[in-house]
Amino acid sequence: MTTVKTCLAQKPQPVVLVTAGPDDKVSTALLSMRDKRVRAVLVMDAGRLLGIVTQGDCAIKVLLPGLDARQVAVRDIMTSSPMTVRPGDPIEACMGLMATRNFRHLPVLDGDLVVGVVSIGDVVKESIRQMGQQIDFLETYIKGHGA
Repeated sequence: MTTVKTCLAQKPQPVVLVTAGPDDKVSTALLSMRDKRVRAVLVMDAGRLLGIVTQGDCAIKVLLPGLDARQVAVRDIMTSSPMTVRPGDPIEACMGLMATRNFRHLPVLDGDLVVGVVSIGDVVKESIRQMGQQIDFLETYIKGHGA
């Protein structure tokens, strides 16, 4: 069983958290997403996780209603108190949460400290890696016992 910690270790190091403050404008959050090539930012204040804002939030809550992203504060569109996971949690639990709750990003907390974010892409990559290991094991087993 793979843990969130193992999954985070597969990501490029050091882990860089992409964050925004609650009073930052949505346009600033979008620029951070673009520049860091991520689809979500964590909303932090004094090291504390307050929420999360995704590209979808920006599109649906700001752009579609015709609001100005340079005027709307991140706090007005963020998902407050987002669902989080811990480093020791199984990656399968993340997959279940993402599938049933339609999340694509889960902040990872170690105590009160944010240590990373697990995305749906990370979960898929880990699943593919595990399948590859299983295939290798089965091929070795078949070749070793087939003669």
